[in-house]
Amino acid sequence: MPAASAEAFRQGWADTGLKLSPVPGAAYAAKRRAAVSERFPGERIVIPAGGLKVRSNDFDYAFRPHSAFVHLTAEQGANAVPDSVLVFEPTGTGHSVTLYTRPRSPRDGGPNGTEFYRSRQHGEFWVGRRRTLSETADAFGIEAAARDDLQRALGGNVPTRVLRGEDALVDALVPPSARDEAELSTFLSELRLVKDEWEIEQLRAAVGSTVAGFHDVVGELRHATGLARGERWIEGTFNRRARLDGYGLGFDTIAAAGAHSCVLHWMRNDGPVRDGDLLLLDAGVEADSFYTGDVTRALPVSGQFTDAQRRVYDLVFAAQSAGIAALRPGARYGDFHHAAMRVIAEGLDGWGLRPGGTASDPDPGLYGRYTVCGSGHMLGLDCHDCSGARSETYADGVLQAGHVLTVEPGLYFQPDDLTIPEELRGIGIRIEDDFLITADGPVCLSSGLPRGADEVEAWMASLR
Repeated sequence: MPAASAEAFRQGWADTGLKLSPVPGAAYAAKRRAAVSERFPGERIVIPAGGLKVRSNDFDYAFRPHSAFVHLTAEQGANAVPDSVLVFEPTGTGHSVTLYTRPRSPRDGGPNGTEFYRSRQHGEFWVGRRRTLSETADAFGIEAAARDDLQRALGGNVPTRVLRGEDALVDALVPPSARDEAELSTFLSELRLVKDEWEIEQLRAAVGSTVAGFHDVVGELRHATGLARGERWIEGTFNRRARLDGYGLGFDTIAAAGAHSCVLHWMRNDGPVRDGDLLLLDAGVEADSFYTGDVTRALPVSGQFTDAQRRVYDLVFAAQSAGIAALRPGARYGDFHHAAMRVIAEGLDGWGLRPGGTASDPDPGLYGRYTVCGSGHMLGLDCHDCSGARSETYADGVLQAGHVLTVEPGLYFQPDDLTIPEELRGIGIRIEDDFLITADGPVCLSSGLPRGADEVEAWMASLR
């Protein structure tokens, strides 16, 4: 840009500084940071938010910070700043915590003085206003500094653990230590296993919006049947709700009609939606706080199940009901899966579809052809939350009050599977709901949707 043109941007700007209140959840994030400080005394801990990822040429994907960073800051939706880094610096009594971030684009003609109108990735004229450093400090209740100071902050001979692979500069500045980094990653994942009051509130909101999206979809089913790619209409209908109520999607929407319902993660969503078929919809709204819902229903497009569809649906419903009944504090995490699979095994035995074994002692290898995957997972900031936790605290652990998880058994009869009767081929059914474990037992967060076949048909009829 010619100097004369650049000069036109250097003056005439109003003072628009803000005094911000703490972000929702800031007090809870402070408690989580205290837990990190207590676990790693005398060590520097570095948690990057991550950066932008190129979609095509000079367009980037929408930014979504790393879940550990969100958990320790309570950052919100579109306000998240790429390349931010949270640094715990050890002191004699714990840690001082600083958020290194990109401050609001300056307009004073300094070293970054042209960023606000020239940078397509970070300029205010291109992507919108960021917080100033003082606004960032007010929002999070921690010290804020410019990212340009990060290299200096990570110097010195201080034992350092890094959440590696999220920030190239951080990775370059801190020598790798696989054991130390694995321990940090595991701790950060396990810190999210038991949800606090604020997290539960966010999950209730995310699941509530997810339920609303399912209502939206049922209202659009008839229109979808007239389109060559009706699955895309279903996808777009739910996605509109996700953007209206929250930050977006917790994961790409699965809108699988007909035999596509037998593909566990069908995300192409390019097929028709026909009367007589089932639509398997697996979707979740991600709230502005980044917590997500995850719900699945198998919906008869015509509004009524065929005899074969109902037969499979009723078995999956019975399996899910058995899994739900196994949810309680102190139960083994795997109990709900085993309870659901026992019902599946008994049902398949009754149909003559399970190749050997006894229903009282099901062998996963015998029914895996028709079920493929497990029956649930932890839910939170990630759809499959806490995946870095140790087996003894998650998969082989026990349920506790504050756990939030899904129960989602399914049966998937592939259209070319000659081991099953022809009338069942191409039917895929999964029923998934989200549960909060309390001292009194499970609470269904997605209870706003019907589960039983009769209730599903009545609900769909009411929305047509």
